[in-house]
This record gives sequence, structure tokens and C-alpha cells, in this order.
Amino acid sequence: MRRAVLAAAFLALVPLVAPAVQPDEVLSDPVLEDRARDLSKGLRCLVCRNESIDDSNADLARDLRLLVRERLVEGDSDDEVIDFVVDRYGEYVLLKPQTDGSNLVLWLAGPLMLLVGAGLGVVYIRRRNAAPEPAAQTLDAAEEKRLQEILKE
Repeated sequence: MRRAVLAAAFLALVPLVAPAVQPDEVLSDPVLEDRARDLSKGLRCLVCRNESIDDSNADLARDLRLLVRERLVEGDSDDEVIDFVVDRYGEYVLLKPQTDGSNLVLWLAGPLMLLVGAGLGVVYIRRRNAAPEPAAQTLDAAEEKRLQEILKE
């Protein structure tokens, strides 16, 4: 009984995710197949969102895996294959977005806004601490008399 429980616990901890690459997709050249696997791990399945095409069973992911392998067989470099896929499907297909060009603004906007917010917070706190204490307001004789009348009622 203990062994069965331990085996079940062990199997629950072991990820059972198998790559979705079909046997008919595998290239005969192991070097090209390794390159194709490396490239497909960095490409997003457009159907499954945050899953690589290497792990997805969607038809579009299969088409992308075949496209990557086709480009590698034709002699394209890894960068050329990625550029081809990005030109065809857009930068969204990359699981790790590029950090150059217009994307640089997006990468820097978050930390920049954090620094601006922290700076504004520091300025606000310093001004609040440096502000003079408001003077205590005292009532004149007429106001004091009126207050006493109100309290008596």
C-alpha cells in the first residue's frame, strides 16, 4: 500500500508533458532535427497562446513545425528561419520578444514609470514634512459667546 501511495505521489510530481512532434515530422538528419527542436521551443503556438509549437497539438503548430523543418532543409540559418516566421506571423509568434526597435520602448516603460512614481512620492513626502504647521485658530469674544449659547441649548 505504501509503495502505491509513493508511486502515485512520484508520478504526480513528474511532468507528463510529451512533445507534440509527430514521428512523420522528425528529420532524418539529427543535427537539423536538434536545430528544429531548439527553434520550435522559442516559437509560440498561435492557437494555444503560451505554449511552444514543440509542445502544442494544434494543427497550426504542426504546420509551423513543418515550416521550420522545411526552411532548415532548404539551408536557412536559424536567424533566417526566425525572421521568415516573424515576417509571416508577426512578433507575437516569439515566446521571448525582441528587445530592440519599437519594443525597446515597451521594455523600458515599466521601469521608467516605476522610477517616476517613486520620485513623485519622495517629492510629495518631503514637501508635506517641510510644510509649516497650521496655526491654531482661536475664537474671538463674539464667537465664544455664540458657541456657549449653542452648547446650552
